[in-house]
Order: sequence, then C-alpha cells, then structure tokens
Amino acid sequence: MLCCWVLGSSLVSVSVAQSIRTVQSQNAAAPTQTEAQDGNTADGQQELKVGADLTRHGSLREAIPHLTEAQKLGADPYATGVNLGICYLGTGRNRDAIAILESLRAGGSRTSTVDKLLAQAYVADGQVKAAYDVFTEAAAANPKDESVYEFFADACTDHQQYSLGLHTVERGLQELPDSARLHYERAVFLARLGRLEEGKPEFDRATQLEPAGYIGYLALVQKELYDDNLDAANETLHRAIKAGHRDYQMLSLLGTVLLHEGAAPGQPEFAEAQAALEESAKDRPDYSATQIALGKVYLMQGHFQEAVDHLEMARNLEPDNPAVYANLASAYSRLGDRAKARQMEAQVERLLAEKKSSAIR
Repeated sequence: MLCCWVLGSSLVSVSVAQSIRTVQSQNAAAPTQTEAQDGNTADGQQELKVGADLTRHGSLREAIPHLTEAQKLGADPYATGVNLGICYLGTGRNRDAIAILESLRAGGSRTSTVDKLLAQAYVADGQVKAAYDVFTEAAAANPKDESVYEFFADACTDHQQYSLGLHTVERGLQELPDSARLHYERAVFLARLGRLEEGKPEFDRATQLEPAGYIGYLALVQKELYDDNLDAANETLHRAIKAGHRDYQMLSLLGTVLLHEGAAPGQPEFAEAQAALEESAKDRPDYSATQIALGKVYLMQGHFQEAVDHLEMARNLEPDNPAVYANLASAYSRLGDRAKARQMEAQVERLLAEKKSSAIR
C-alpha cells in the first residue's frame, strides 16, 4: 500500500496491481525445460511460455487465451494456474481467480504465492471471512514473510476494508516490529479511519527505519502533505528521485504536488509536472492517480479530448472516485457534450451522497 496523495483523494496505496506485479516477477515464470519433459506437450509448453511472458509484462488480458490453451494441452498445472490466477485477478475476474487458485490448493500446490493471490481474490470478491481465513493460514505458515501482510493489506486498501487492513499490519508488526513498510501502512490505515494524529508517529517511525529508502521518503512526503507543507514535499520528492527512486509513484506524486502548488501552462513547473506524469503513465498506464492528474493537465491546456481519454481510463480503473467524474464533467462540457457532462455530474452527486451516508452510519 504505497503512496497516498493524489488529485481527488487523500491517500495513495500500492494496490493489488502492484502486489500482482511483485508476484509476477518472483513466481510466475514458465516452467523449466526439465518440467517441460515431464509429459507436457510441446504445444502446451509454447502456449505457457507465451502466456507467462505476457503476464510478466503486464499484458494480462492478452495472456489469458494462451494460458487457457496451455491448460487444455496439459502444460505444467502450477505455472499455468498461478499465471492464470494473476491474470484473472488483475482483470477483475475474481471468481475465476478463486476457482483456479482453489483448484491448485486442492491439488496439493499450496504455496505462499497461491495463498497470497487467493486472499486478495477473496477480498476483491467481497468474501472477507474466507479471505481472512486464507491470510491467517499464510501468516501462520510464514510469520516472518513481510509480503504476506503487505499483499493482504493492499487488497484491504483497494476494497475499503480499512479496519481489517489495520488489524493485518498490526499483526505483522508483532512479528516484524522493524518493518518500515508495515509502519507506513499502519499510518495510512489510521489516516483513512480518521485517526491521523495516531498515524503521524508511524510515518516518523517508517522514516527513521529507512531514511534513505523508498518507504522512508514516501512516509516523509506523506506527513508533509498532511501538514499542508507542499514546498517541503516538493523538495523531498526531488531528493528521492535524485537518490534513484524514480518510479511511477514518485513521478506521479511530483506532478500532482506541482499542480497543487499552482503550476500553470507556460511555467517551467507545469512543464515539469506534465513530463513527470507522462513518464509515470508510460511506465504504469493502469495507475489511476496518474491518469487523473494527466486529465487535469490536458484540461488546463485546453486539450479536452486528450483529457477525456485519460480520465476515461481512470474511470475504468477507479469507478468510485468522485474526482474522476468531476473532471470528466468539465471536459465533456468543454467539448460541447452536455448530455455526457450531466451524466458525470450526476455520478459525482451520487458518490458524494453515498460517502456521506456511509459516514453517518
């Protein structure tokens, strides 16, 4: 759950998508040639190789047909199943992910990777008890594995299970009291639950534990943003990027902070913000915070169709974010499409009313 402050929302998280990518890089490779010789057909192995390569590069929808074909042809069931689980989870096919991952467990392939993916799929499908049961089993089997707590917490963030997420990271901190990542995530959950003052010392602790690391910089930026110290956040982000932490999230934050500081078209700061956001989008086109910010940039420049293109991507990625619809309403209005603009305005009103009703309850 990394990164927290973007146009239209107050907290940035690493999200399930980032967890999936970590699993991709660590566990989702195609089987070795030795495995291929254990009865798998050459055609099945080739389909699996293609599907696994697409999965690792984030082309999840394109990978699915190759992986399902590999499954039919009898390719290695574990490698095929894990890759399919990743693809289904990453494309919102949660029930399919659950089915394939449960079948792996039932067949004896009960690994940490499978458990982490399955717990996320259950959270995404709203099956919270089943999710927590799988997480509990995974944590009991690997109590010192930070990623067990991290991945489950990310799923809780993405699906607004903040109390459960807080419980998750607090359990993790009992085993890993010096985890900068878990202290950071505890701070974020506390903030989302309206307990920011309790969370601020956790940001400090994360920075102390990893002062020159990615999490340390992120925690410091987050605290500065909560304190409305945009100048300090800007300076910290530049230091972090100069120190080598030039990834899609830091670039997205930098662009967003520059916009919030008042950068306007024609100014060097605006050009820097646009360049940072465009680089972030190139690296991770499925990161909604960047797409929202880029939509705002193009709105400010009068490039209304480009704004719509990016904001519609953001809407697909984050359909419950009022900021997406507010910016879309403006963009469609400037394009002269009043019907679409009114639809977006109605969505803003609906989401804000739901949020207010939820807060009252």
